[in-house]
Amino acid sequence: MLTSEFDFALPDHLIAQHPAPRGSSRMMVLRQRGGVVHESIADLPRHLQSGDLLIVNDTRVIPARLFARRAETGGSVELLLVERIDSLSWLCLAKPGRSARVDADLELAPGLSARVVEMAVDGQRLLRFSQPVEPFLQTLGVVPLPPYIKRPADRDDEVNYQTMFASHPGAIAAPTAGLHFTPALVQELEEASIRIAAVTLHVGIGTFKPVTAKLAHEHRMDAERYRISSATVNAIRATRAAGGRVVAVGTTVVRTLEGSAASTGGTLEAAAGRTDIFIRPGFRFQIVDALLTNFHLPRSSLLMLVSAFAGRERVLAAYRQAVDCGYRFFSYGDAMLLPRRAEA
Repeated sequence: MLTSEFDFALPDHLIAQHPAPRGSSRMMVLRQRGGVVHESIADLPRHLQSGDLLIVNDTRVIPARLFARRAETGGSVELLLVERIDSLSWLCLAKPGRSARVDADLELAPGLSARVVEMAVDGQRLLRFSQPVEPFLQTLGVVPLPPYIKRPADRDDEVNYQTMFASHPGAIAAPTAGLHFTPALVQELEEASIRIAAVTLHVGIGTFKPVTAKLAHEHRMDAERYRISSATVNAIRATRAAGGRVVAVGTTVVRTLEGSAASTGGTLEAAAGRTDIFIRPGFRFQIVDALLTNFHLPRSSLLMLVSAFAGRERVLAAYRQAVDCGYRFFSYGDAMLLPRRAEA
């Protein structure tokens, strides 16, 4: 398929720069038999059924944006931690790149420095820190907001850009569908016999990587680390056996479950590893029955995943309606609940 087949017109003013109060976002619901209804995320319980199972991503965003100075010149360097390699080494993005050439020494704080060891793929650098950087992140690091949020991160983002499920640090972007949940909503779901289980996928820089290839299938996803526990696998099996649905909260959950199942011939097992699965139209889903997600970028791999799940024409028609109705888009935006399309 052509990447251009996943385009749509999006006015800039609909790109959410700040979140709505948590639990108050709008939710577009695609009906199984066609049509949409316009609801609030607070209405989610009545669109689910007793015995359904929600799967959330419990990754925690780290304050991965750091500011350093070139030891030799004093010039400023902005770093974004991308992936931990070992106790002292990280893959990072650096800006400006000319200040982070191989063997450059960077100073971050008293007792903490880093050296650029080598150049890596996609403009990344391998940095080796003088000591583990994690203990410094809470004081030196800044929340790495997505590039389409055109403002600096502030103190409120330290809370707002973290889901209530966040427990395993390692992401540099939030699994944003989870941002809509509040303790009150979770309690209401549980009282309706709708259970919640978790997987972990540490969202990486690839979530913002544009699809630049003319043909969609030529795009390559970045690998991200994931973990599926035996407790979650057992919960999914029990839900299936009882006739309930598996509802993914976010595209990261879909990629985790479907990627793991695809790697084992369709059987979901407890596992930990890395996935670079690229889900696009033509993919056959084996685990997930419904999806709660935000509205995504034109021509993005995330929009392609949603189109594979619910049907490209139907999704794009819903997106056009969302634009007409003033829905808020992207990480701090509104939500959409979609059923899986019937397989041909």
